[in-house]
Amino acid sequence: MKAKVFGIDGADKGSVDLPKVFETSLQPTVIKRAVLALQTAKLQPKGTDPRAGLKNTAIYIGTRDQPGTRKSINTGKARLPRLKNRRHPASGRVARVPQSVGGRRAHPPKAQKIIVEKINKKEKRLALASAIAATANKELVEKRFIVEGELPIVVEDTFEGTSKTKEVVLALAKIGAGKDLENAKSKTRKRAGKGKARGRTKKQKKSVLVITKENSKVLKACRNLPGVESVTVGSLNVELLAPGAEAGRLVIWTKGAIERLANPKKAEKVVKKTAEKKIVKKVVKKKVVKKE
Repeated sequence: MKAKVFGIDGADKGSVDLPKVFETSLQPTVIKRAVLALQTAKLQPKGTDPRAGLKNTAIYIGTRDQPGTRKSINTGKARLPRLKNRRHPASGRVARVPQSVGGRRAHPPKAQKIIVEKINKKEKRLALASAIAATANKELVEKRFIVEGELPIVVEDTFEGTSKTKEVVLALAKIGAGKDLENAKSKTRKRAGKGKARGRTKKQKKSVLVITKENSKVLKACRNLPGVESVTVGSLNVELLAPGAEAGRLVIWTKGAIERLANPKKAEKVVKKTAEKKIVKKVVKKKVVKKE
């Protein structure tokens, strides 16, 4: 399989061989599992204090051989745990039980509850490969996005050097993603419900996903566009490629990103080397002492 390579001005810049990942069959159930595994991993465990509502002297005495001031039966009161060693009016007040003031909850949320859905490594890899392949399936992508030409859309590597948002918008319009950008911009709407009070005031339609070879200027330039997301090949995940667990997103690949996708082991070595260089630079900076 081959894909056409576009220039920033929309001109034809030759073609590139697509890696075998694009031949993976569609696996919607596996993709959904992988997305749910990612989403649940972000959740924070929450629960009440196990001793909440029980930090008091309330006790229920059901035996009959007790003085009237102590026992809780045959006294004309409900048989419930009551506070002891308290002065009036707290003495004899009901506590501990869920229906009492300051009592514990009947079935509180527990912090030890298992909320993360796990997924096998091979399934996760299959889901990612299937989601990548779905980005080249025009029938799937057209269901959610406006596609103007053939898929996948590949741009020359000079696109990664674009530092201004307006330049990115012009480039995407010439490549064939301009209409989808406008469509996403028009579908920014106010959220219904309590989320508005919690900082989530708007709901935004997803648009283009820009994938680059490495960390570059264009990643920041894309951030301010409504619905647009940008990421490097090494940071790809299933949720980005299949938002809402539905495969088929409109993706803009750079030529370098496609080549790196074909050789993931080589890419890992490059990433490790760059990370090592950064560490060495930091160490050297710390050792250098300014002479007066």
